[in-house]
This record gives sequence, C-alpha cells and structure tokens, in this order.
Amino acid sequence: MTTDAGQTPLTIDELAARAGVTVRTVRFYGSKGLLPPPVIGPRRVGHYGPEHVARLALVEELQQQGMTLAAIERYVRQLPADLSPHDLAIHRAVVASWAPDTVDTVSRRELERRAGRPLTSEDLQRLAAMNVVMPADDGAFRVDSGLLRLGVQLLDVPLSQEAILAARKVLIEHSRAAAHELSQLLRGEVAERDAQDVKFLSAHMHPLVVQALLTTFQRSLREELGEWVSGPDVSGPDVSGSDADVSR
Repeated sequence: MTTDAGQTPLTIDELAARAGVTVRTVRFYGSKGLLPPPVIGPRRVGHYGPEHVARLALVEELQQQGMTLAAIERYVRQLPADLSPHDLAIHRAVVASWAPDTVDTVSRRELERRAGRPLTSEDLQRLAAMNVVMPADDGAFRVDSGLLRLGVQLLDVPLSQEAILAARKVLIEHSRAAAHELSQLLRGEVAERDAQDVKFLSAHMHPLVVQALLTTFQRSLREELGEWVSGPDVSGPDVSGSDADVSR
C-alpha cells in the first residue's frame, strides 16, 4: 500500500518517530481533532501519510511557540480541510519564522530524539555544513532549534550538499538585499513623521513585510518550478540526452 504521493504509509509508531513525539501524543492530538483519522488497512492497522506528518509538524511548532491547546485547536479548525502537505509546510514555516533564535547543547541521544530519527555520521556532517548542528565538548552537540526540523528534512532531499549550501547562500544574499532595500524605503517614509507614527509602523510593518515576502516568493517559485517541470526539454523524449536544457 502506498499513499497518493507514492510514499509508503507509516504506522503510528513510525509517524511518532518521524515527528519526534510519543505515540501517546499522536493519539491525543487525534482525539482532539488536530490530526485527521488514519486510513485503516489490513488487520485494522492505521496508516498515516504525508498530510499527517505535515499537520503534526505544524501542531508541534504551534505548541513550541507557546500556544495553548485551545488556541491550537482554534487555529487548526480555521485551516481548509484539503490543505496539501506542501501548504501545511508553508503554514509551519510562517509560524517558525517568529521563533526566537535558540541554541541548545544536547547529547547525541537528545539530538536524535528531537530530530525524530537516528543520525549517521554523514547526517551530522551535512547538518554541521548547514550550521544546524555543531560538535561541542564531551560528545555533545550545539543545535539551532529553529533550524533543526528544516535541516533534518533536507537530509532526505535528493540534492547534493554543495547544491543545498549554494541554495542557502542565494537565499541569504537575496533576503539581506531585500531587507536592506525595504529598510531604507521605510526609513525614508518615517523620517518626517513624529515618534508615535514611527512606533506604529515598527509594530505593524514587520509581520506584513514577512507575509508579503513569503507569499511573493512562494508564488514566484511555484511559477519557476512549474515552467521547469512542464517545459518541453523535461517532458520531451530527449530529456535524458546531453543537450537537454534542465538547468534553467
């Protein structure tokens, strides 16, 4: 049995391990309606798919941000029932963007618990290259809690470490440039205003700018990937040839 996305379904134990939580937590979230019910397979075994993984990650992120269970229930109820795992990941990214920068020193066992999976030496090297995990004294590790989940997900992406680091460099450079230009624009706008107006803009513009940047980037990336995936060079019969232009 496979899911609609072609992925092998997970048991409740595998889902809990993937999310770094306990089976009891998964069942509790399910009883509260925070997770959709599993697909019941042979021998009455529940099967979970990518939408469960993504929704559980979102719920966990909301909890880590300090939201109460009642607030999380209200938040989840407002989400469309047919959101894809991709859309749920976008919601979680928005929530995670407000997390304070936190670096903890943890043991290898605690690191793997937070990651929701065993980590090989190669995994640790890739996470270190992404500045997510760094070796500390006595076999411990310094971990950027805000980046850990993203870093672990990138371990399964079929991209080379060089490509991931290059993508990270592009994102950092362009995001800093955009932040600088927007800062200059807003600074010029409030230069002639009084202190009250400046405080108002400072309090309200940050979330608006973040949402605008995320929405604009998401749509632009979807368009770029759509053109790339559906382009004649990819779908045509000569895609595997040396002249196929798939690097645009």
